[in-house]
Amino acid sequence: MNTYQFLTFEVSSGVATMILNRPEVYNALNDEITFEMQDALKVVARNEEIRVLVITGSGKAFCSGQDLKAASGEQKRSFMKSLHTRYNPIIRSIRNLPKPVIGKINGVAAGAGCSLALACDIIVAAEEATFIEVFINIGLVPDSGSSYFLPKRVGQARAFEMCSMGSRVKASEALAMGLINKVVQASELDTEIKRYTDYYVNAPTRSIGIIKRMLEKSATSTLDEMLEYEAYCQEIAGSTSDYKEGVNAFLAKRKPVFIGK
Repeated sequence: MNTYQFLTFEVSSGVATMILNRPEVYNALNDEITFEMQDALKVVARNEEIRVLVITGSGKAFCSGQDLKAASGEQKRSFMKSLHTRYNPIIRSIRNLPKPVIGKINGVAAGAGCSLALACDIIVAAEEATFIEVFINIGLVPDSGSSYFLPKRVGQARAFEMCSMGSRVKASEALAMGLINKVVQASELDTEIKRYTDYYVNAPTRSIGIIKRMLEKSATSTLDEMLEYEAYCQEIAGSTSDYKEGVNAFLAKRKPVFIGK
């Protein structure tokens, strides 16, 4: 298994766990960790034994966003180049990954860290967690997908307020807004994440990957386009081993054993 300097990456029983491991700077993103994340995501995509990915942070934070101190050491930094080479590949990999991705938000998720959280399919947060589109505080604009994810989750008005005011949104408020899936006490976070991974590691993974693509496409498609795409996708799902197993299990009145293929 690949080893990294700023990332802890583990695979166990079909579950991959990616832990941002720079707790002394609240898991801020320097160049090295973003490239390590890109590599780890490629491993998850290639490894058919991995059925679900969990992303979290070490220490008290999930991710505080760009490491401004590290970036300040460069004489002239191109924001566009940084996004194209460091951040955007991470977000695209998560969204294109044909497997469920769970964000385990153990603390603050700010800036690009908030974008990283929003890119996940399921977001479970500890009560102490906060979500902050902090870019405006230094005169920047949202990036790494926040301008795409936020309006879809919470609507234009709330998205504008969060982005233009840099509002600190507590986990309970984020849940009420529809920003995340669940809030639990910090002591229960591991248990709740395991409840999700136990489900997804035994689910029909190929169908879930197709569902991700369908929901993504629906945001920019008409009803007729989606009806056509659903038919196309159902043809694919209907050719999987898991579909055959699901039908056989139903007829035999037993629990299906899905293998993710």
